[in-house]
Amino acid sequence: MCGIIGYVGFRPASPILLEGLQRLEYRGYDSSGMALVNERGAFVIRKAVGKLSNLRVAVEGEIPSGNLGIGHTRWATHGRPSLDNAHPHQDCSGDVVVIHNGIVENYLALKEELVAQGHTFVSQTDTEVLPHLIESFLAQGADLAEAVRKTMAVIQGAHAIVALRRQEPDRLVAVRLGNAGGLVVGYGEGEMFLASDPPALVPYTRNVVYLSHLEMAVITAHGATYYSEQGTPVTKTTESLPYDEVALAKGRYKHFMHKEMWEQPHAVMDTLRGRLNMEPPQVDLEELGLSPQELAAKKRVVLVACGTSYHAALVGKFVLEELTRLPVEADYASEFRYRDPILDPDTLLVAITQSGETVDTLAAMETGRAQNVKELAICNVAGSQATRLAHGVIHTRSGPEIGVASTKTFTCQLTALYLLAAYLGYLRGIVSGRELGDLLQEMVRIPHLLGELLAREAEYEPLARRYFRLSNFLYLGRGINYPVALEGALKLKEISYIHAEGYPAGEMKHGPIALIDENMPVVAIALKDRVYDKILNNIEEVKARDGTIIALATEGDKNLASRVDHVINIPPVSYLLSPLLTVLPLQLLAYHIAVRRGCDVDQPRNLAKSVTVE
Repeated sequence: MCGIIGYVGFRPASPILLEGLQRLEYRGYDSSGMALVNERGAFVIRKAVGKLSNLRVAVEGEIPSGNLGIGHTRWATHGRPSLDNAHPHQDCSGDVVVIHNGIVENYLALKEELVAQGHTFVSQTDTEVLPHLIESFLAQGADLAEAVRKTMAVIQGAHAIVALRRQEPDRLVAVRLGNAGGLVVGYGEGEMFLASDPPALVPYTRNVVYLSHLEMAVITAHGATYYSEQGTPVTKTTESLPYDEVALAKGRYKHFMHKEMWEQPHAVMDTLRGRLNMEPPQVDLEELGLSPQELAAKKRVVLVACGTSYHAALVGKFVLEELTRLPVEADYASEFRYRDPILDPDTLLVAITQSGETVDTLAAMETGRAQNVKELAICNVAGSQATRLAHGVIHTRSGPEIGVASTKTFTCQLTALYLLAAYLGYLRGIVSGRELGDLLQEMVRIPHLLGELLAREAEYEPLARRYFRLSNFLYLGRGINYPVALEGALKLKEISYIHAEGYPAGEMKHGPIALIDENMPVVAIALKDRVYDKILNNIEEVKARDGTIIALATEGDKNLASRVDHVINIPPVSYLLSPLLTVLPLQLLAYHIAVRRGCDVDQPRNLAKSVTVE
């Protein structure tokens, strides 16, 4: 969730960069750094490991001079926190510096090519390929803007990138690719600003421009010019940041839930940060509190949770069983606590909770502790009661979630469960090093694929217009996407007050088929996976009874498109990771139907964000 700040103007840049980083420190605090171009046209770079206060100490007494600079506060993806891995990163010549938010999905292949060309790398980060790529294009005669544009064309993933060149000491070049990281350009008088988040700009300006996907900005003290990925000029209009703090936090979105759905690419990326390495493939879960030997010796896993977190647990059951070959149970915490569950020291209990304060989940954890069971918490709130009770924690890092209906919490919980399953499967010898590398490589693609799905949001408005007056929906899924059907139905119930039911598609003939008619749409998750043929049979059964079908389909599946009424395309992805993608369209569908019905999306009636009483 790295923070980015930039300045060009007439004032000393260092204090502005430090203050901006202070406002962005919540986005990352394993290291920070800044680079300035001084009066002699040379780079001055300062970095520090740990919190921003360490960077302040590093520049104390010798604050770098210069009126042009960039700053960065980091949460690691590739490479541990260190001075070498901290941003900014330089090319071989020392002429280019880059800061970056995102994951370069194809960085290994690019790094191999660059090394073969004679480039030398000093860090373990994926980011370092960026200044080297820019350097290679500069050597071909490009200027900085053209070199950055050409770099955009060869990297994969979702990114926010800012570059400086010593030989062009009057400008910043910034690009945005995908929806996993934002960039905001701020307009002053004789000065310009750049940040990853609007609040960092509030002390200086409220006139801003938001960069969109595949756009580039060339920023000088006198303004900014914008270009498409092809280099064609783009006209942008400034917007005014609101003065109200709530409206400012909500940004360009009408509801917090809408904003939080759009934050999912970034939130998933943050949950991955610092926890995976590709050289060699490795999962690093430092906060587990259990030794690898102790964890590998477990013979059973029990997952406990409530609400949306329980649906994440159901997906986790599929993933853990496949990757670890351990028996896994998923249980409602509210039921688990009143049973006399069979637990022993060979059991690992995993509590999944957004707030860490849900009373039933805490009671389930107390039940486990009373029987000397080792416990992990998958939780979004550091220092919460669940994290204090547990022997170890996987923090989901999804950031504040204001909307009562959980969205990014769910996808981050799934991400944490995948990391746990991959780690435990590798420890147990079920997942080989090569298989682990393949899985991690696909996981780092997920933020970009989520961004692709969000970019198609306009598809949901016509569906909402057509179906918002209906009173019942049926959601069908099979295998690992059956829990996603439950979650899709829950979202529609929570925020639109439409009755919706999630069901395993194979059980449809055992009751729900009696309800199907033209007035009850059926949402079917029908990806081309190991149960594809089975879900097609269920779809035919619905159509034979004049049912209307909205299908989530693998992109390019023309066979399914001819059998259903509406298709929502999902980028191809492996069976195990598919719930991370299939849930997002169901969130968007529920949201647009609720808005069309005039419902209070962020605060649905009778619901609370955290259930702290029975």
